[in-house]
Amino acid sequence: MTKPIPIRMGGYGPPTTGFSKSIKLIGDKLEQQFGDRIDIKYCWNIMDFGYKAEEILWLVESGILTLGYQSSSYLTDRVPELSFVDLPFLFRDNDHARAAMDGPLGRRLTQAIESKANFRILGWYENGFRHISNRIRTVRTPADLKGIAIRVLPSQIQKRTFELLGAVPKIMDLTDAIRMIKAGEIDAQENPLTNTVTYGVHKFHRFHTISNHFYISRPIFLHRPTFDAWPDDLREAMQRAVTESVAFQRSLHVEEEEDAETAIRAEGCEIVTLDAAQHDAFAQAVRPITAEAKKSLGDELFKLI
Repeated sequence: MTKPIPIRMGGYGPPTTGFSKSIKLIGDKLEQQFGDRIDIKYCWNIMDFGYKAEEILWLVESGILTLGYQSSSYLTDRVPELSFVDLPFLFRDNDHARAAMDGPLGRRLTQAIESKANFRILGWYENGFRHISNRIRTVRTPADLKGIAIRVLPSQIQKRTFELLGAVPKIMDLTDAIRMIKAGEIDAQENPLTNTVTYGVHKFHRFHTISNHFYISRPIFLHRPTFDAWPDDLREAMQRAVTESVAFQRSLHVEEEEDAETAIRAEGCEIVTLDAAQHDAFAQAVRPITAEAKKSLGDELFKLI
C-alpha cells in the first residue's frame, strides 16, 4: 500500500483566527478530493511551541512545515522588492490593494521571492490596513507620536516611516513585542484591529488611531521541493484550494475588523478615526520616503499599481 503524502500546515495564531480557518479550508478541500492519499496535520500557532512568529519562514523553507503564511515585511532583508509594499499610504482601499496583489504587482513579487528563497508562493492573504495603538496619549497628528517608542515589523521602510513621524521605532518579532507591551516596556504598536485584539494588546493600550498607514499582505508559501515533487493533480488542487482560501480569508478579515473594533470599545478604549485633513498630514510627513524608494527600487513597481 502506498504511503499517504504528508502535508503539514501552520501559522502563528489560535485556531479561531481567520488565517487558521483559511488554512483549514485548504485542508478540507484537499481531503475531500484525495482522501487517504494524503495525511494533513495542522500547527495552528507555532508560538505555542516556543518558536517566534518569524521562525515559520525557516520551518517551511526547511520542509518541517509544508505550508505557512507570514507578513511580507519579514522577507524584505532577502527580497528587497518586497519593501515596496511596505510603503506608507500606497493603496487607496482594500479593492485597490487586492487588485494589485492579485495582478501584475503580486506576480512580480512572487517571482522575486521564488528567485531568492526555497518557496512556492500560491497566493496572498490580507493582513490589511494597519492602525496605531499606544498606552500614552491620543494620537491625531504626527506631533502626537513624538518620542513614543513603537514596535514595527522588520522593515527598514517601516522604521523610516515612523522616524519621519517623530516616533522611536523598534524592530522586533511579534513574540517579543507582545511580552514587552504587557510589561509596559514599549509604548505603542501598529497592527490591524484584528491582530491587536487577537494578541490582547487592547487590554494594555487605551488609545487607538484608525490611521490606515500601511497595507500588508501575507504570502502563502510552500516548501518548494515538496510541492514540486507532488503529482500534477495534487499541485493543481492545492493551487485551487489556496485561491478559494484567499477569497474566504479576505471576507473574514472584514468581519473580524468590525468585531475587533467592538471588542476594543468594550474594553473601555478610545478609538480615533483620522479625518481627511489629519490623514493628509500623516501622508505629507512621510512623503520623502516615496522619493527615496523610487531611487532605490526604480519606477517599475510603481507602474504596476
